[in-house]
Amino acid sequence: MEKQIQKFQNEVSFVSITIATLIITFLFLQTPKTCIPPSALQKPHLRFPNSTCDSTPRHYLPLSKKNARLWSSKSWMTQVSSFTQFFTQLYQNGLLKNHSKVLCVSAGAGHEVMALSKMGLKNVIGVELIESLPLVSRANPHNLPFFDGAFDVAFTGHLMAALYPLRNAEEMERTVRNGGVCVMVVDECGEEEVKEIVRLFRRSRLLSSSDVTLNGRRVTRIIMRKKASD
Repeated sequence: MEKQIQKFQNEVSFVSITIATLIITFLFLQTPKTCIPPSALQKPHLRFPNSTCDSTPRHYLPLSKKNARLWSSKSWMTQVSSFTQFFTQLYQNGLLKNHSKVLCVSAGAGHEVMALSKMGLKNVIGVELIESLPLVSRANPHNLPFFDGAFDVAFTGHLMAALYPLRNAEEMERTVRNGGVCVMVVDECGEEEVKEIVRLFRRSRLLSSSDVTLNGRRVTRIIMRKKASD
């Protein structure tokens, strides 16, 4: 009796193994079904789908076309226009000239860089932690990769949002020549807040502070002139 049971178990095991082998072989040889027919023409400009059913075309524009689309948008042109009006006031006050070397710190996508360039300034550099070429290059605002006194004007609209505002102010001062200016815009504030910001610039004196409109909001513009070295 025991021999018959053993024989039956062996036969069942053999049949099970055979069936499993056939199933695995079938699955291995079976062509997977996808949403893209095998006869479809290859399109090298399309990214490979995320999954077998993701066949939606994804068009990747070259940088020049992306910038052209961005720069022609209403939002972009409105902000550039606002910066142009802002810098025109500095131009009229004699703080900006066509030959001025200007550094825009924490320049974001580069609205201020484009505004200055369109005004006729030939030497404008924008820097940010994340580059936005060709207007803005990558650099750490707390450790600017420029020589001392390399610029006539340094501008930032994000001083108080910096991780270390004092270090940011020191770097702006360092890269501006003696007699040059550091220009900041901060959220509209009172006299005491202005004094706190002025104290960050240890090698400069306050030239002026005033409330202005930039990009549709009220801000305080602070201008510091760097003192001559002793």
